[in-house]
Amino acid sequence: MSGLIKMLRKRKELIPLVGIMAVTAIGAPSVSLYFLFTKPDVILNKTNNPEPWERLDPSKPQKLHTINQKWRPIAELEHVKSLTK
Repeated sequence: MSGLIKMLRKRKELIPLVGIMAVTAIGAPSVSLYFLFTKPDVILNKTNNPEPWERLDPSKPQKLHTINQKWRPIAELEHVKSLTK
């Protein structure tokens, strides 16, 4: 660790690069864990729930940002869905 600090004191142009690398090294696993534990469409085990899309609420947007989304069920799809159950 002290070798890194000495190198950064000698070569100050590396400080932004090291900072960006540190942020991405912390941010990528953090975002992955956030999506894993908070989003219902991320699945680890398909044997317990072979059809995970059935549990999603269609009125709740699944995207990070949704503009003017209105959900209405399609009659034909609802009919097919009722026949397959």
